[in-house]
Amino acid sequence: IIDALRQNVNDGNVVPVQCGSGLYNISIENLVKTCVEFLPSPIRDTVKIFGKDPRTDKEYNVDYDSRRPFSAYVFKTIVDPFIGRYSLIKVCSGELKADSVIYNYERETEEKMNRLYVLRGKEAIEVPELKAGDIGAIAKLTNTETGDTLSLKSDPLVFDKFELSAPYTYKRYAAKNKADVDKISQALQKMMEEDCTLKTFNDKENRQLLMYGMGDQHLDVVVSKLAAKYKVEITLSKPRVPYRETIRKKVEVREKYKKQSGGHGQYGDVAMEFEPSGDLETPYVFAERVVGGAVPKNYFPAVEKGIQESIGKGPMAGYPVVGVKATLFDGSYHPVDSSEMAFKTAARQAFKSAFMKATPVLLEPIASLSVVVPDSYTGDIMGDLNKRRGRVLGMNPVGNGKTEVVADIPLSELYGYSTNLRSMTGGRGVYSYMFDRYEQAPSDVQERVIAENANEAEQTQYNGNDPPVYIACLNINLAIFCNKKITLQKNRYHNTCSDPCGSYHSCIGKSCKHASL
Repeated sequence: IIDALRQNVNDGNVVPVQCGSGLYNISIENLVKTCVEFLPSPIRDTVKIFGKDPRTDKEYNVDYDSRRPFSAYVFKTIVDPFIGRYSLIKVCSGELKADSVIYNYERETEEKMNRLYVLRGKEAIEVPELKAGDIGAIAKLTNTETGDTLSLKSDPLVFDKFELSAPYTYKRYAAKNKADVDKISQALQKMMEEDCTLKTFNDKENRQLLMYGMGDQHLDVVVSKLAAKYKVEITLSKPRVPYRETIRKKVEVREKYKKQSGGHGQYGDVAMEFEPSGDLETPYVFAERVVGGAVPKNYFPAVEKGIQESIGKGPMAGYPVVGVKATLFDGSYHPVDSSEMAFKTAARQAFKSAFMKATPVLLEPIASLSVVVPDSYTGDIMGDLNKRRGRVLGMNPVGNGKTEVVADIPLSELYGYSTNLRSMTGGRGVYSYMFDRYEQAPSDVQERVIAENANEAEQTQYNGNDPPVYIACLNINLAIFCNKKITLQKNRYHNTCSDPCGSYHSCIGKSCKHASL
C-alpha cells in the first residue's frame, strides 16, 4: 500500500492531506515522516525538471545535477515587518554560495548576494551554500518576484511558471482611520508580494478602492492580517458596479450663458443637437455645421471641451456617458463679452438639459460566465443563474464527470457568487468570467440604482454626525447673493429658498446644491 501511494504521489495522481497545528505543535512529527515517506526526493527518485535556454529556445532536463550551472526557482516570497523580505528558492541545478552573483533573465537584472539562509519556523539559519535539491532563502532581492528563475548570466535558464487561479471575488475597501491610508497601501503592497492571488485596484471612475481575492474568506483573512501584522484596519463593503449612461432619442436645445458684473462680462450662446451615436465604445462624437459665422470657429474647441467635461459624470445617476453624438449647428456671440469659458459653460448647460430630455437609460455590464461543476449539480446551477437574470447559452462536457455551463450574466449579479457556488456544490464547483459588453438595464434595476446613488450621495454630503451646513444661495440670472443663510440637516429637502426681499431662487436637485456651497 505504501509503495502504491508513494508512486501515485510522485506521479501527481494523489495529493496527501494531513491535519495538524503548528501553533500547538500537534502532528508535526507525523508531517515530517509523511514528507520523507511519500514526497519525491532528488536523491532517491528519478525526478525530471525541464528548463529552457532563452538564447536558443532549447529545452533540457537539469535533473537536479550539482555539476551543471546554477539555476533555481523562486516559489514563494515572504515579506515580514520584523524579519524582512526573503525569496524562497528551490535549487534545481549547480551550487549557490553566499557571495555569488545571480542573474534574473526575465527582468534583466543581476544581483550580488551577501547571505544564504535555511528557514526553520521564524528562525533564519545562515548557511554557506545550497546545493541542487536544497530549499533555502535569499534576503533582500529587490527585483525578484515569485515565479522568477535565477541563474548565471553566462548560462541563463528559464523554468515555466506555475499557473495561478485568477481572483474573481472583489470588494470595496476603505480605511477606518484616514491617517492610515498610506500605511494600508504599503502593507497591501507587501502582502501582494507574498500572495500572488491578491490584487488591488484603484477604480478612479467610481471613486473606490477594490480588493480582489479567491473568495470572501480570503479577503477576510487579509483584513485580519492587516490588523494583526501591520496594526491598520479596513472595512469591506459592496463595490459600485461600473454602469454607463446613454440616450435613446434625438433632441435639440439652446442654452445661453450670460453674466454681467460691471465691466467685462461673460456671454456664450449655443444651439446643439444630441442623438445616439450608435457606438457604445466611444463616449461622445462632436460635430459642427454652423453656417454664417453664428459661432466663431475659435470657440468650437471650447464647446467640445464643455461636452468632454460633462460626460465624466452623467446627469441621471452620476455614471460616465457613452454613445452620444453632439452637433453644434447655431448660436450667437458678443464681440466683447464672449470667451472660451462662456461657451464651455453654455455647452455644459446644453448637455445637461438635453440629456434628460433624450430618454436617458442606464447600461449595465454583461459578463461571459463559465461554471464547471459535477454533472449532478448542473440543474441547480442553471436555476440559480436564471434567478440572477443570467442567460444560459449552453453546456459542454469536460470529462471526469463534469460539465461546463456557459452563460451571459449581469456583472452586478455576480457579487457573492463564489460563496453561493461553494454552498451549492460542496466546494466542487469553479467559475470564471470576463467582461463582454454593455446592455440596457431593466427599468426596475435602473430605478433602484438611481435611488441607491442618490441616497449614497446624500449620506456622503450630509453626514448626520457633521455640523449643519450653511449655504448662501446665489441666483446666477439676477447676479445677486441672498443674505439669508439656510441650515441643511440630514434627509431634509428644499424645493425653493428665499432671500430677504421675498424673491425665489430655484434649487438644483432635491438636496439644494447651490453654486456658492
